[in-house]
Amino acid sequence: MNDLISAIFSTDGLLIGTILPFLFVILVVVFVHEMGHYLVGRWCGIGATTFSLGFGPEIAGFTDRGGTRWKLSAIPLGGYVKFVGDMTVTSSPSPEAANLAEDERRRAFHLAPVWKRFLTVLAGPVANFILTIVVFTVFLSLYGRTVIEPVVNEVRPESPAAAAGFAPGDRVVAVDGRRISEFSDIQKYVSGRTGDRITFLVERNGRNMELEASPRYIEQTDSAGNTVRIGIVGITSMGRDSEAVRHETMSLPAAFVRSIEETGSILERTFNFMRRFAMGREDKCQLGGPVKIADLAGQAASQGFERLVELMALLSVGIGFLNLLPIPPLDGGHLVFYTVEAAMRRPVSERLMEIGYRVGFVAVLIFMGFVLFNDIFGC
Repeated sequence: MNDLISAIFSTDGLLIGTILPFLFVILVVVFVHEMGHYLVGRWCGIGATTFSLGFGPEIAGFTDRGGTRWKLSAIPLGGYVKFVGDMTVTSSPSPEAANLAEDERRRAFHLAPVWKRFLTVLAGPVANFILTIVVFTVFLSLYGRTVIEPVVNEVRPESPAAAAGFAPGDRVVAVDGRRISEFSDIQKYVSGRTGDRITFLVERNGRNMELEASPRYIEQTDSAGNTVRIGIVGITSMGRDSEAVRHETMSLPAAFVRSIEETGSILERTFNFMRRFAMGREDKCQLGGPVKIADLAGQAASQGFERLVELMALLSVGIGFLNLLPIPPLDGGHLVFYTVEAAMRRPVSERLMEIGYRVGFVAVLIFMGFVLFNDIFGC
């Protein structure tokens, strides 16, 4: 019995070591996302009847003076804001919407101008990006960052880099025409392009030369102790005690600008990964669902609260990206309908929207089932 209690309640046990960090990460990301919808909706004069963290039966909640029910629900894998006139959490108009009182019609989501609906829906993913930028800005301004010059320290034998002719001391100037300012830029670009032919512009003995190499997969352990597969060409950076490595302190404005750039870089790499995944060129095990997120949250929490917050920021930008995919009932699907409505100057037909939501809902369920299978059986 004591062993069971310890396994559940100890700091590295199931409850404190995994479930609580998972709930912290998920609920903060979901709260920020839904709060984006809520705040912009209210700014646009749209009323909200429900703000829910989670789905399913209500665990606890209260109703504010404006009539919005704020609640915590039983299944903490998402959330929603239900606006005036909505029948479902995907903002489909209720059959009773035509019978709303005049005051409610002025605050109804489906009767608002299309630009207000567009901004309200877009605000959720944007709020996720803002959360990531804020976290990165705080961390960079407090701790600065380590910058490693893009100079090759070692070329691994029998690697793509060795076959391409890389040599120790080479400075990488550009990759596929992109200027390189630090070694991490190479890693970020190469890791998501396994099998692609990449052109490296390197400086050697004062002369520039082009080398071509195709990254290949290797398995390695990340800072959280997870085994991951990434693309490499087989070059390593200078050691931490080298003159090519420096610690850079950052002012708040500089940290803010860098955080925007880093968030944009994450979005670009995520888009590239999803594109390659759809083409069958990425490892399916890189996609995980709630079980993998819970495992990552537990590992991050064991390394300190800062690592848990960093994971939350990375998850937030990922959730924002996924919600922008043009698939109903995701936010991106709504935005597609509103864009078409603005272009045609009339709403998309209910029949077409119904078909879109049904197909999209099935696609979302298939994707969720896929990542859950990866979590439990596949990887």
